Amino acid sequence: MATTTADALSLLLPEGRGVWVPMDHGLTSYPVKGLEDYNSVVDECIDAGADAIVLHKGFLSYQTSRAPWPKFVMHTSASTIHAGLDSDNKIAIANAEEAKKRGAAALSFQINLGDPSESRMINSGGNLTSAALDHNLPVLGMVYPRGPNLIPIDNDMTNGTAHAARLAWEIGCHVAKVPWTGSQESFNQVCSAVPIPVLIAGGSNDKPFQEILEIVEKSIEAGGAGVCMGRQIFSKPNRSDRIRALRAVVHEGKNASQAMEMMR
Repeated sequence: MATTTADALSLLLPEGRGVWVPMDHGLTSYPVKGLEDYNSVVDECIDAGADAIVLHKGFLSYQTSRAPWPKFVMHTSASTIHAGLDSDNKIAIANAEEAKKRGAAALSFQINLGDPSESRMINSGGNLTSAALDHNLPVLGMVYPRGPNLIPIDNDMTNGTAHAARLAWEIGCHVAKVPWTGSQESFNQVCSAVPIPVLIAGGSNDKPFQEILEIVEKSIEAGGAGVCMGRQIFSKPNRSDRIRALRAVVHEGKNASQAMEMMR
């Protein structure tokens, strides 16, 4: 286990970049394709070279007792699809102290920018980053600009994504996860807004993987640090190949076409 926050971060983001696989989806909605055989999916992602896997605390404790691995990130906020109008209100369900006990190397939480419950999520996130200081745990902020109260800001070509990254940083996060903004120019505005690594989410599960790799390539060129991508990996039959291809773009500097060739 890393002894400082910087040590933990360098383990999860070697040379400042990473391929992270979130698997927190089963709490929100289940069944989820790819997460039924939970041991196999975790093992495959580890063997293929994932830099981190994001899990809720019960899932994490089970995995650390089954096969200890020093790069699990514990997700700390939750809601389900059954909560109606409150389904995007992410409630804090875990803390830094128990993350350390459960064997996590880092923490993560979610804020939905513009949601009616945004202030509660910000408060929970701020409390988490404060507590993480005492345990030398890095924190990932998953911040998505998608609530009904989102206000457009003049000259913001990112449609709130730069603000999302800025919120993650200013609230004390060490890494931000945000959506892809559609272009290198706009994503550069996101990355330029903060001095912390910015990872992109996977987006639509239906998008061809060649297109995903092209987006990842553009995000890296714009200043991004890699991906935090779930369904585009764990729900696919060739998830090991997908991780290796993502690593080729994120860590090895290969372009999307070269990475696709590795999968053939």
